[in-house]
Amino acid sequence: MPLDAAAIMTRTVVTVGPDDAIAVVARMLTEHGISAVPVVAPDGALLGMISEGDLMRPFGQENALRRDWWLNLIAEGTDLSQEFLDYIRLDRHRARDLMSPTVITAPDTASIGELADLLARHHIKRVPILRAGKLAGIVSRADIIRALARSDTAAVPQP
Repeated sequence: MPLDAAAIMTRTVVTVGPDDAIAVVARMLTEHGISAVPVVAPDGALLGMISEGDLMRPFGQENALRRDWWLNLIAEGTDLSQEFLDYIRLDRHRARDLMSPTVITAPDTASIGELADLLARHHIKRVPILRAGKLAGIVSRADIIRALARSDTAAVPQP
């Protein structure tokens, strides 16, 4: 029997909600030793993915330049705008603010080959698996490699 996503996926997926604070997301990633997590609505619908890279975005150079611009305005005595106050209060960011809403997904019937192609083509490390439009699991590169290692029918492509 060929291996498909349902056979190799991790079924107990660590997820966060769209309203979870960024500190909660960071804690989930750290506690579970993962680099990204699906953002899921209460009904199980996949809303996006949030990764370590997404969490780092507010601290990047582009935002530092914007922050310097705002600080110059403050130094000149300009009133603080609500946008600036929101920007400097990182505790107000939620998962929905930093997540990537466009997510590459696969059905639970996808073959190992289809999954491997998706991961390679899109340069991603994991793919959420959907069943009837809801998150059913997740398949990582490591899951595919483990499945291939267990399979006695795994064919190694010849150069």
